[in-house]
Amino acid sequence: MNRSEGWLILKEYTKNPALVRHGQCVEAGMRHYARLLGENESLWSLAGLLHDFDYERFPTPPEHTREGARVLRQQGCDEEVVGAILSHVSWNPDYPRDRPIRNYLFACDELCGFLYACCLVRPERITGLEPRSVIKKLKQKSFAAAVSREDIDEGARLIGRPLEDHVGQCIEAMRSIAAEIELLPEAAQSESNK
Repeated sequence: MNRSEGWLILKEYTKNPALVRHGQCVEAGMRHYARLLGENESLWSLAGLLHDFDYERFPTPPEHTREGARVLRQQGCDEEVVGAILSHVSWNPDYPRDRPIRNYLFACDELCGFLYACCLVRPERITGLEPRSVIKKLKQKSFAAAVSREDIDEGARLIGRPLEDHVGQCIEAMRSIAAEIELLPEAAQSESNK
């Protein structure tokens, strides 16, 4: 399965634009780390893009990811991608976080969602966003309260990076697609939408 095929699956199963953008954010994070680590960029990116594609139809584990895995296998998706997707939720002991693609997918998932929320409350969006301000926001339990701070901390631990570095890497990744995910400063975003 290539990225174009993955995109079609994401768009078929996911109608909520915020969930589509989340897939794009995690895809960017995974692509960034694959390049940094010399891993298979296509596989890592696809795992990020599709990790929650079944969430609208199957929001509750174990159906979430299990049903998606069934669809992806029918479509000929690489088993490494399917295994990474199955491992990013905690219900599945058959797919432990025991390899880099699985660890990084888990690490990017919650953090990219949190970063997006941080950007939405800033007029300049992702431009100028610094890791230290994100870490400060993480300490505000009322901000983006649904995001698991424990998962963000665990993700950084799993990939063996200080949290501030991991935040910085994901910011850099998301900046690379800022126009696509509507995170340019408000004035610039208006221009790019014309």
